[in-house]
Amino acid sequence: MIEYRTLRVALLGAGSVGSRVASLLLEHGDELAARVGARLHLSGIAVRDTAAVRDVALPQELFTTDARELIVGADIVVELIGGIEPAREYIALALASGADVITGNKALLATHGPELFDLAEQVGAQLYYEAAVGGAIPIIRPLRDSLAGDRVDRILGIVNGTTNFILDRMDVAGEDFDDALATATALGYAEADPTGDIEGFDAAQKAGILASLAFHTTVPVTAVHREGITGITAADVESARKAGYVVKLLAICERIVDADTGVEGVSARVHPALVSRQHPLAAVHGANNAVFIEAQAAGSLMFYGAGAGGVETASAVLGDVVSAARRHVVGGPGVAESTSANLPVLGMDRITTRYRVTLQVLDRPGVLAQIAGVFSGHGVSVEQVEQSVPEDGSDGTATLVIGTHRASEADLSATVATLAASEPVQSVQSVLRIEGE
Repeated sequence: MIEYRTLRVALLGAGSVGSRVASLLLEHGDELAARVGARLHLSGIAVRDTAAVRDVALPQELFTTDARELIVGADIVVELIGGIEPAREYIALALASGADVITGNKALLATHGPELFDLAEQVGAQLYYEAAVGGAIPIIRPLRDSLAGDRVDRILGIVNGTTNFILDRMDVAGEDFDDALATATALGYAEADPTGDIEGFDAAQKAGILASLAFHTTVPVTAVHREGITGITAADVESARKAGYVVKLLAICERIVDADTGVEGVSARVHPALVSRQHPLAAVHGANNAVFIEAQAAGSLMFYGAGAGGVETASAVLGDVVSAARRHVVGGPGVAESTSANLPVLGMDRITTRYRVTLQVLDRPGVLAQIAGVFSGHGVSVEQVEQSVPEDGSDGTATLVIGTHRASEADLSATVATLAASEPVQSVQSVLRIEGE
Protein backbone atom coordinates (compact mmCIF):
# COMPACT_ATOMS: atom_id res chain seq x y z
CA MET A 1 0.00 0.00 0.00
CA ILE A 2 1.32 3.43 -0.94
CA GLU A 3 2.08 5.72 1.98
CA TYR A 4 1.13 9.33 1.33
CA ARG A 5 2.04 12.47 3.22
CA THR A 6 -0.96 14.22 4.75
CA LEU A 7 -2.24 17.70 3.96
CA ARG A 8 -4.65 19.25 6.44
CA VAL A 9 -7.76 20.83 4.90
CA ALA A 10 -9.82 23.26 6.99
CA LEU A 11 -13.37 23.97 5.80
CA LEU A 12 -15.15 27.20 6.74
CA GLY A 13 -18.89 26.86 6.31
CA ALA A 14 -21.18 23.85 5.89
CA GLY A 15 -24.03 25.17 3.79
CA SER A 16 -25.25 23.53 0.59
CA VAL A 17 -21.81 23.80 -1.03
CA GLY A 18 -19.64 23.32 2.06
CA SER A 19 -21.43 20.17 3.18
CA ARG A 20 -21.03 18.68 -0.30
CA VAL A 21 -17.32 19.52 -0.32
CA ALA A 22 -16.87 17.84 3.04
CA SER A 23 -18.80 14.76 1.92
CA LEU A 24 -16.76 14.41 -1.28
CA LEU A 25 -13.46 14.81 0.60
CA LEU A 26 -14.46 12.04 3.00
CA GLU A 27 -16.02 9.75 0.39
CA HIS A 28 -13.26 9.96 -2.23
CA GLY A 29 -10.23 10.25 0.03
CA ASP A 30 -8.30 7.33 -1.51
CA GLU A 31 -8.99 8.40 -5.09
CA LEU A 32 -8.01 12.01 -4.37
CA ALA A 33 -4.81 10.88 -2.64
CA ALA A 34 -3.81 8.93 -5.74
CA ARG A 35 -4.44 11.98 -7.95
CA VAL A 36 -2.60 14.39 -5.69
CA GLY A 37 0.19 12.31 -4.24
CA ALA A 38 -0.87 13.29 -0.73
CA ARG A 39 -3.75 12.41 1.54
CA LEU A 40 -6.28 15.20 2.08
CA HIS A 41 -7.29 15.13 5.73
CA LEU A 42 -10.39 17.16 6.58
CA SER A 43 -9.19 18.52 9.90
CA GLY A 44 -12.42 20.30 10.80
CA ILE A 45 -15.40 22.37 9.71
CA ALA A 46 -15.95 25.80 11.25
CA VAL A 47 -19.60 26.79 11.65
CA ARG A 48 -21.66 29.17 13.77
CA ASP A 49 -23.88 26.41 15.16
CA THR A 50 -22.48 22.90 15.51
CA ALA A 51 -25.96 21.46 16.15
CA ALA A 52 -27.63 22.86 13.02
CA VAL A 53 -29.20 20.46 10.52
CA ARG A 54 -27.00 20.01 7.41
CA ASP A 55 -27.82 19.07 3.85
CA VAL A 56 -25.49 16.07 4.17
CA ALA A 57 -24.86 13.85 7.19
CA LEU A 58 -21.30 14.49 8.42
CA PRO A 59 -19.37 13.28 11.49
CA GLN A 60 -20.28 15.55 14.38
CA GLU A 61 -16.73 15.57 15.73
CA LEU A 62 -15.59 17.56 12.70
CA PHE A 63 -17.59 20.65 13.64
CA THR A 64 -16.15 23.54 15.63
CA THR A 65 -16.98 27.18 16.25
CA ASP A 66 -13.31 28.14 16.56
CA ALA A 67 -12.42 29.04 12.98
CA ARG A 68 -9.12 30.72 13.87
CA GLU A 69 -7.65 27.68 15.60
CA LEU A 70 -8.69 25.51 12.68
CA ILE A 71 -7.11 27.92 10.15
CA VAL A 72 -3.67 28.23 11.73
CA GLY A 73 -3.22 24.46 11.75
CA ALA A 74 -4.16 23.93 8.10
CA ASP A 75 -2.23 23.57 4.84
CA ILE A 76 -5.31 24.38 2.74
CA VAL A 77 -8.27 26.51 3.84
CA VAL A 78 -11.61 26.38 2.00
CA GLU A 79 -13.76 29.45 2.68
CA LEU A 80 -17.44 28.96 1.89
CA ILE A 81 -19.16 31.15 4.47
CA GLY A 82 -19.77 34.04 2.06
CA GLY A 83 -20.11 37.75 2.78
CA ILE A 84 -17.33 40.19 3.52
CA GLU A 85 -16.59 39.74 7.21
CA PRO A 86 -15.40 37.58 8.85
CA ALA A 87 -14.51 35.90 5.53
CA ARG A 88 -11.91 38.56 4.68
CA GLU A 89 -10.31 38.25 8.13
CA TYR A 90 -10.21 34.46 7.91
CA ILE A 91 -8.69 34.41 4.43
CA ALA A 92 -6.07 36.98 5.43
CA LEU A 93 -5.20 34.89 8.50
CA ALA A 94 -4.93 31.72 6.40
CA LEU A 95 -2.68 33.34 3.81
CA ALA A 96 -0.51 34.95 6.47
CA SER A 97 -0.04 31.54 8.08
CA GLY A 98 1.18 30.13 4.74
CA ALA A 99 -1.93 28.16 3.78
CA ASP A 100 -3.37 28.12 0.29
CA VAL A 101 -6.96 29.34 0.17
CA ILE A 102 -9.92 28.25 -1.97
CA THR A 103 -12.97 30.49 -2.02
CA GLY A 104 -16.18 30.90 -3.97
CA ASN A 105 -16.82 34.32 -2.44
CA LYS A 106 -17.47 36.62 -5.40
CA ALA A 107 -18.58 39.56 -3.23
CA LEU A 108 -15.33 39.47 -1.26
CA LEU A 109 -13.12 39.13 -4.34
CA ALA A 110 -14.97 41.94 -6.12
CA THR A 111 -14.31 44.34 -3.23
CA HIS A 112 -11.08 43.12 -1.58
CA GLY A 113 -9.52 40.90 -4.24
CA PRO A 114 -6.40 43.03 -4.94
CA GLU A 115 -5.34 43.23 -1.29
CA LEU A 116 -5.85 39.49 -0.78
CA PHE A 117 -3.92 38.63 -3.95
CA ASP A 118 -1.12 40.94 -2.81
CA LEU A 119 -0.99 39.22 0.57
CA ALA A 120 -0.86 35.79 -1.09
CA GLU A 121 2.02 36.93 -3.29
CA GLN A 122 3.95 38.33 -0.33
CA VAL A 123 3.94 35.01 1.51
CA GLY A 124 4.20 32.73 -1.55
CA ALA A 125 0.70 31.28 -1.06
CA GLN A 126 -2.06 30.84 -3.65
CA LEU A 127 -5.65 32.07 -3.68
CA TYR A 128 -7.93 29.93 -5.86
CA TYR A 129 -11.47 30.98 -6.83
CA GLU A 130 -12.87 28.86 -9.67
CA ALA A 131 -16.24 28.59 -7.89
CA ALA A 132 -16.67 32.38 -7.68
CA VAL A 133 -17.98 32.67 -11.26
CA GLY A 134 -20.12 30.22 -13.17
CA GLY A 135 -20.58 27.51 -10.56
CA ALA A 136 -19.40 24.25 -12.11
CA ILE A 137 -18.23 25.93 -15.34
CA PRO A 138 -14.42 26.02 -15.59
CA ILE A 139 -13.81 29.65 -16.57
CA ILE A 140 -11.29 31.15 -14.11
CA ARG A 141 -8.50 28.68 -14.89
CA PRO A 142 -8.95 28.93 -18.70
CA LEU A 143 -8.74 32.72 -18.50
CA ARG A 144 -5.83 32.75 -16.07
CA ASP A 145 -3.81 29.92 -17.59
CA SER A 146 -4.99 28.62 -20.96
CA LEU A 147 -5.53 32.06 -22.52
CA ALA A 148 -2.67 33.81 -20.71
CA GLY A 149 -0.68 34.02 -23.93
CA ASP A 150 -3.60 35.26 -26.01
CA ARG A 151 -5.35 38.62 -26.18
CA VAL A 152 -8.95 38.50 -24.99
CA ASP A 153 -11.00 41.21 -26.66
CA ARG A 154 -14.48 40.61 -25.27
CA ILE A 155 -16.45 38.45 -22.86
CA LEU A 156 -20.22 38.05 -22.98
CA GLY A 157 -21.50 36.15 -19.97
CA ILE A 158 -24.79 34.82 -18.68
CA VAL A 159 -23.51 34.50 -15.14
CA ASN A 160 -26.64 34.58 -13.01
CA GLY A 161 -28.91 31.56 -13.13
CA THR A 162 -31.89 33.21 -11.44
CA THR A 163 -32.24 35.99 -14.00
CA ASN A 164 -31.64 33.64 -16.91
CA PHE A 165 -34.38 31.36 -15.59
CA ILE A 166 -36.81 34.29 -15.27
CA LEU A 167 -36.09 35.70 -18.73
CA ASP A 168 -36.24 32.21 -20.24
CA ARG A 169 -39.67 31.62 -18.67
CA MET A 170 -40.85 34.93 -20.10
CA ASP A 171 -39.60 33.89 -23.53
CA VAL A 172 -40.56 30.22 -23.61
CA ALA A 173 -43.67 30.13 -21.41
CA GLY A 174 -44.97 33.64 -22.08
CA GLU A 175 -45.05 34.57 -18.40
CA ASP A 176 -44.75 38.18 -17.26
CA PHE A 177 -41.93 39.18 -14.93
CA ASP A 178 -43.83 38.73 -11.65
CA ASP A 179 -45.12 35.29 -12.60
CA ALA A 180 -41.69 34.16 -13.80
CA LEU A 181 -40.11 35.37 -10.55
CA ALA A 182 -42.76 33.50 -8.56
CA THR A 183 -41.97 30.34 -10.53
CA ALA A 184 -38.25 30.79 -9.88
CA THR A 185 -38.90 31.26 -6.17
CA ALA A 186 -41.16 28.22 -5.94
CA LEU A 187 -38.52 26.05 -7.63
CA GLY A 188 -35.71 27.35 -5.43
CA TYR A 189 -33.90 29.31 -8.14
CA ALA A 190 -34.61 32.67 -6.48
CA GLU A 191 -33.95 33.67 -2.88
CA ALA A 192 -36.68 35.02 -0.63
CA ASP A 193 -35.07 38.41 -1.27
CA PRO A 194 -34.01 38.22 -4.93
CA THR A 195 -32.64 41.78 -5.11
CA GLY A 196 -29.01 40.75 -5.52
CA ASP A 197 -29.93 38.71 -8.59
CA ILE A 198 -32.69 40.63 -10.35
CA GLU A 199 -31.01 44.02 -9.87
CA GLY A 200 -27.74 42.75 -11.31
CA PHE A 201 -25.52 43.02 -8.20
CA ASP A 202 -24.43 39.37 -8.35
CA ALA A 203 -23.62 39.57 -12.05
CA ALA A 204 -21.73 42.85 -11.59
CA GLN A 205 -19.43 41.26 -9.01
CA LYS A 206 -18.68 38.43 -11.42
CA ALA A 207 -18.14 40.88 -14.29
CA GLY A 208 -15.50 42.71 -12.25
CA ILE A 209 -13.69 39.43 -11.56
CA LEU A 210 -13.79 38.32 -15.20
CA ALA A 211 -12.66 41.70 -16.54
CA SER A 212 -9.77 41.91 -14.08
CA LEU A 213 -8.60 38.44 -15.05
CA ALA A 214 -9.10 38.71 -18.82
CA PHE A 215 -7.51 42.13 -19.24
CA HIS A 216 -4.77 41.88 -16.56
CA THR A 217 -6.19 45.04 -15.01
CA THR A 218 -7.85 45.70 -11.68
CA VAL A 219 -11.54 46.40 -12.37
CA PRO A 220 -13.33 47.21 -9.10
CA VAL A 221 -17.01 46.38 -8.82
CA THR A 222 -17.72 50.09 -8.35
CA ALA A 223 -16.54 50.62 -11.95
CA VAL A 224 -19.00 48.07 -13.37
CA HIS A 225 -22.14 49.64 -14.88
CA ARG A 226 -25.18 47.77 -13.55
CA GLU A 227 -28.82 47.49 -14.59
CA GLY A 228 -31.26 44.79 -13.52
CA ILE A 229 -34.17 43.07 -15.24
CA THR A 230 -37.12 44.38 -13.24
CA GLY A 231 -38.09 46.74 -16.07
CA ILE A 232 -38.34 43.98 -18.68
CA THR A 233 -41.95 43.36 -19.71
CA ALA A 234 -43.73 40.58 -21.54
CA ALA A 235 -44.19 43.06 -24.39
CA ASP A 236 -40.41 43.59 -24.58
CA VAL A 237 -39.82 39.85 -24.79
CA GLU A 238 -42.51 39.35 -27.42
CA SER A 239 -41.24 42.26 -29.51
CA ALA A 240 -37.73 40.83 -29.31
CA ARG A 241 -38.99 37.43 -30.42
CA LYS A 242 -40.69 38.87 -33.49
CA ALA A 243 -37.46 40.67 -34.42
CA GLY A 244 -35.35 37.53 -34.03
CA TYR A 245 -33.86 38.30 -30.61
CA VAL A 246 -33.99 36.94 -27.09
CA VAL A 247 -33.54 39.06 -23.95
CA LYS A 248 -30.65 38.05 -21.68
CA LEU A 249 -28.98 39.69 -18.69
CA LEU A 250 -25.39 39.93 -19.89
CA ALA A 251 -22.12 40.65 -18.16
CA ILE A 252 -20.05 42.32 -20.88
CA CYS A 253 -16.32 42.90 -20.49
CA GLU A 254 -14.45 44.33 -23.46
CA ARG A 255 -11.46 46.26 -24.67
CA ILE A 256 -12.50 49.59 -26.16
CA VAL A 257 -10.76 52.64 -27.56
CA ASP A 258 -11.81 56.04 -26.25
CA ALA A 259 -12.99 57.90 -29.36
CA ASP A 260 -11.91 61.25 -27.91
CA THR A 261 -8.38 60.36 -26.80
CA GLY A 262 -7.56 57.24 -28.82
CA VAL A 263 -6.49 55.53 -25.59
CA GLU A 264 -7.28 51.82 -25.21
CA GLY A 265 -9.10 50.89 -22.05
CA VAL A 266 -11.52 48.31 -20.71
CA SER A 267 -15.20 48.40 -19.91
CA ALA A 268 -17.34 46.15 -17.71
CA ARG A 269 -21.12 46.36 -17.62
CA VAL A 270 -24.20 44.35 -16.72
CA HIS A 271 -27.59 45.01 -18.27
CA PRO A 272 -30.44 43.33 -20.17
CA ALA A 273 -29.58 42.97 -23.83
CA LEU A 274 -31.02 41.69 -27.07
CA VAL A 275 -29.11 38.69 -28.41
CA SER A 276 -29.72 37.26 -31.86
CA ARG A 277 -31.39 33.85 -31.75
CA GLN A 278 -28.55 32.65 -33.97
CA HIS A 279 -25.95 33.43 -31.28
CA PRO A 280 -24.84 30.52 -29.04
CA LEU A 281 -25.88 32.44 -25.91
CA ALA A 282 -29.50 32.47 -27.11
CA ALA A 283 -29.62 28.69 -26.54
CA VAL A 284 -28.75 28.97 -22.84
CA HIS A 285 -31.99 28.01 -21.11
CA GLY A 286 -33.24 27.64 -17.56
CA ALA A 287 -30.85 28.45 -14.73
CA ASN A 288 -27.76 27.54 -16.73
CA ASN A 289 -24.79 29.87 -17.19
CA ALA A 290 -22.50 30.42 -20.15
CA VAL A 291 -19.45 32.57 -20.84
CA PHE A 292 -18.64 33.45 -24.45
CA ILE A 293 -15.06 34.62 -25.06
CA GLU A 294 -13.66 36.35 -28.12
CA ALA A 295 -9.86 36.10 -28.30
CA GLN A 296 -7.53 37.14 -31.11
CA ALA A 297 -5.75 33.82 -31.61
CA ALA A 298 -8.15 31.29 -30.11
CA GLY A 299 -11.20 32.87 -31.74
CA SER A 300 -14.64 32.35 -30.20
CA LEU A 301 -15.00 30.00 -27.22
CA MET A 302 -18.03 29.21 -25.08
CA PHE A 303 -18.12 27.59 -21.64
CA TYR A 304 -21.56 26.31 -20.66
CA GLY A 305 -23.09 24.49 -17.72
CA ALA A 306 -24.73 24.68 -14.32
CA GLY A 307 -24.14 28.07 -12.75
CA ALA A 308 -25.14 27.13 -9.23
CA GLY A 309 -26.15 24.21 -7.01
CA GLY A 310 -24.45 22.56 -4.08
CA VAL A 311 -22.88 19.55 -5.77
CA GLU A 312 -22.11 21.43 -9.00
CA THR A 313 -20.28 24.25 -7.23
CA ALA A 314 -18.58 21.72 -4.97
CA SER A 315 -17.05 20.23 -8.12
CA ALA A 316 -15.31 23.56 -8.87
CA VAL A 317 -14.15 23.86 -5.24
CA LEU A 318 -12.70 20.33 -5.24
CA GLY A 319 -10.86 21.09 -8.47
CA ASP A 320 -9.15 23.97 -6.70
CA VAL A 321 -8.41 21.83 -3.66
CA VAL A 322 -6.66 19.28 -5.88
CA SER A 323 -4.67 22.05 -7.61
CA ALA A 324 -3.61 23.49 -4.26
CA ALA A 325 -2.66 20.06 -2.93
CA ARG A 326 -0.56 19.28 -6.00
CA ARG A 327 1.27 22.59 -5.53
CA HIS A 328 2.10 21.58 -1.96
CA VAL A 329 3.41 18.23 -3.14
CA VAL A 330 5.54 19.69 -5.94
CA GLY A 331 6.61 22.79 -3.98
CA GLY A 332 7.32 26.32 -5.12
CA PRO A 333 5.56 29.66 -4.56
CA GLY A 334 2.05 30.46 -5.69
CA VAL A 335 1.43 32.11 -9.05
CA ALA A 336 0.62 35.80 -8.63
CA GLU A 337 -2.39 37.40 -10.30
CA SER A 338 -1.43 39.41 -13.38
CA THR A 339 -2.42 43.08 -13.40
CA SER A 340 0.54 44.14 -15.51
CA ALA A 341 -1.53 45.77 -18.26
CA ASN A 342 -3.06 48.31 -15.86
CA LEU A 343 -5.41 49.64 -18.55
CA PRO A 344 -7.76 52.51 -17.69
CA VAL A 345 -11.33 51.50 -16.86
CA LEU A 346 -13.57 53.59 -19.11
CA GLY A 347 -17.08 54.71 -18.26
CA MET A 348 -20.30 53.49 -19.80
CA ASP A 349 -20.55 56.57 -22.02
CA ARG A 350 -17.40 55.47 -23.88
CA ILE A 351 -18.81 52.22 -25.27
CA THR A 352 -20.46 51.83 -28.67
CA THR A 353 -23.49 49.64 -29.27
CA ARG A 354 -26.83 49.47 -31.05
CA TYR A 355 -30.21 50.32 -29.57
CA ARG A 356 -33.77 49.14 -30.09
CA VAL A 357 -36.08 51.87 -28.79
CA THR A 358 -39.84 51.48 -28.39
CA LEU A 359 -41.90 54.68 -28.29
CA GLN A 360 -45.58 55.48 -27.96
CA VAL A 361 -46.19 58.57 -30.10
CA LEU A 362 -49.05 60.67 -31.39
CA ASP A 363 -50.43 59.20 -34.59
CA ARG A 364 -50.37 62.22 -36.87
CA PRO A 365 -48.52 63.38 -40.00
CA GLY A 366 -44.93 64.55 -39.53
CA VAL A 367 -44.23 62.72 -36.27
CA LEU A 368 -41.93 60.15 -37.84
CA ALA A 369 -39.90 62.93 -39.45
CA GLN A 370 -39.63 64.70 -36.06
CA ILE A 371 -38.44 61.50 -34.38
CA ALA A 372 -35.91 60.84 -37.13
CA GLY A 373 -34.67 64.41 -36.73
CA VAL A 374 -33.93 63.81 -33.04
CA PHE A 375 -31.79 60.78 -33.87
CA SER A 376 -30.01 62.65 -36.63
CA GLY A 377 -29.43 65.66 -34.41
CA HIS A 378 -27.47 63.50 -31.96
CA GLY A 379 -25.44 61.78 -34.68
CA VAL A 380 -27.27 58.45 -34.38
CA SER A 381 -28.16 56.67 -37.60
CA VAL A 382 -31.52 54.88 -37.81
CA GLU A 383 -31.36 51.40 -39.33
CA GLN A 384 -35.02 50.40 -39.31
CA VAL A 385 -38.44 51.57 -38.13
CA GLU A 386 -41.50 49.48 -37.32
CA GLN A 387 -44.85 51.18 -36.78
CA SER A 388 -48.09 49.77 -35.43
CA VAL A 389 -51.40 51.26 -34.30
CA PRO A 390 -54.21 49.86 -32.14
CA GLU A 391 -56.64 47.80 -34.18
CA ASP A 392 -59.47 50.28 -33.66
CA GLY A 393 -57.15 53.31 -33.85
CA SER A 394 -59.26 54.97 -31.19
CA ASP A 395 -56.61 56.41 -28.87
CA GLY A 396 -54.78 58.45 -31.50
CA THR A 397 -51.37 56.91 -30.77
CA ALA A 398 -48.96 54.62 -32.55
CA THR A 399 -46.07 52.47 -31.44
CA LEU A 400 -42.70 53.00 -33.06
CA VAL A 401 -39.85 50.50 -32.68
CA ILE A 402 -36.61 52.04 -33.91
CA GLY A 403 -33.39 50.11 -34.41
CA THR A 404 -30.15 52.06 -34.68
CA HIS A 405 -26.77 51.52 -36.22
CA ARG A 406 -23.80 51.38 -33.85
CA ALA A 407 -23.17 54.62 -32.00
CA SER A 408 -21.66 55.80 -28.75
CA GLU A 409 -23.59 55.21 -25.56
CA ALA A 410 -23.32 58.94 -24.81
CA ASP A 411 -25.05 59.88 -28.10
CA LEU A 412 -27.65 57.16 -27.74
CA SER A 413 -28.47 58.18 -24.16
CA ALA A 414 -28.78 61.82 -25.18
CA THR A 415 -31.11 60.79 -28.00
CA VAL A 416 -33.41 58.90 -25.66
CA ALA A 417 -33.44 61.79 -23.18
CA THR A 418 -34.46 64.22 -25.94
CA LEU A 419 -37.13 61.84 -27.21
CA ALA A 420 -38.61 61.52 -23.74
CA ALA A 421 -39.03 65.30 -23.60
CA SER A 422 -40.43 65.64 -27.13
CA GLU A 423 -44.03 66.76 -27.52
CA PRO A 424 -45.19 63.97 -29.89
CA VAL A 425 -43.68 61.23 -27.67
CA GLN A 426 -46.22 60.00 -25.14
CA SER A 427 -43.81 57.58 -23.48
CA VAL A 428 -40.51 55.77 -23.95
CA GLN A 429 -41.71 52.22 -23.40
CA SER A 430 -38.39 50.42 -23.54
CA VAL A 431 -34.75 50.88 -24.44
CA LEU A 432 -32.63 47.78 -25.04
CA ARG A 433 -29.09 47.39 -26.34
CA ILE A 434 -28.27 44.86 -29.03
CA GLU A 435 -25.16 42.82 -28.21
CA GLY A 436 -23.16 39.93 -29.56
CA GLU A 437 -22.89 41.13 -33.15
